[in-house]
Amino acid sequence: MPSATTALLVIDMQNAVDHPSWGARNNPAAEANIQRLLAAWRAGGAPVIHVRHLSRQPASTFRPGTPGVDFKPGFQPRSGEPVMDKSVPGAFTGGALEALLREREIEGLVITGVATSNSVEATARVAGDLGFRTVVVADATFTFARADFHGRPRTADEVHAMSLANLDGEYATVLDTDAVLAAVLEPMPFT
Repeated sequence: MPSATTALLVIDMQNAVDHPSWGARNNPAAEANIQRLLAAWRAGGAPVIHVRHLSRQPASTFRPGTPGVDFKPGFQPRSGEPVMDKSVPGAFTGGALEALLREREIEGLVITGVATSNSVEATARVAGDLGFRTVVVADATFTFARADFHGRPRTADEVHAMSLANLDGEYATVLDTDAVLAAVLEPMPFT
């Protein structure tokens, strides 16, 4: 069973991410993999924390008061599962998430959600810097295609892979869903 000291963090799984303006994405199975992890954490009574983006930008798909801020079907928090609101990419900005984790004596985070190259990466970097044992689940996160700094178009898979490379070994351990679930059945290296 998942450890009571390792939380599953589900980032920005809101209707906004399905808006066509985001463009091509990767990991079409990400939602199913997040659901598998949610089922394991919930079955074990382990902590699940949801992060919700509420943008300050008027044109954002995450603008408060629009359907974009609602959680995607199947990702609604259950009773007792905290929701941490943010208006910037990193979930630790403002200190409320860190305070919650310290109060509940959570030492490890398993990070899922969107976008790998934005909120996931920003959150994982700070989690690692703060000393949390951090796992980013490669196939339970996704991102979108975009141009690099030189204007060259990059596929969502390329953007995703670079973000994971930025994190792995420095701020987090990057694993896939099957590896995380297999570790749940035995002592996890991140619990």
